[in-house]
Amino acid sequence: MQIRDERDEDAAAISRITTAAFAKAPHSSGTEARIVGALRQAGALTISLVATSDDGRIVGHVAFSPVQIDRMPGRWYGLGPVSVTAEMQRQGIGGALIREGLARLAALNADGCVLLGDPADYRRFGFVSDPALTSGGKPSPYFQRLVLKDEPPKGDVSYHPAFGVE
Repeated sequence: MQIRDERDEDAAAISRITTAAFAKAPHSSGTEARIVGALRQAGALTISLVATSDDGRIVGHVAFSPVQIDRMPGRWYGLGPVSVTAEMQRQGIGGALIREGLARLAALNADGCVLLGDPADYRRFGFVSDPALTSGGKPSPYFQRLVLKDEPPKGDVSYHPAFGVE
């Protein structure tokens, strides 16, 4: 497996993988692929990585886009969505994509990263739930942050408008 930046010609494969990965997820809005497309169209995919198999086929994708925390200055990003083809899940591909994306955020001098997901899945990357950081004005144990530099933020996180696509 190799990890690389997404290319223009990868958009259709990323959409298929994302749609399939979230098709049966109980927490899915069914809009994950459209969110990635809208972020791409808006130029808001700060980091968009694909994992390819030995034959060059795209088998995974992860996106990182800017978030705003109560309109305060800072360089914070949201992780997601992350998708892996069904036949390649549970082989470490999603984890490798996330680790590479976080390393690239650190290289960009980012303050940190937030996500909405199961704490059991993201604890291994250093993410923690923090009731001082909310999404939609409400704390949630599923809303997590990873501080890359400075202090943990406090406030409500706003994602890019692409996350509101229907």
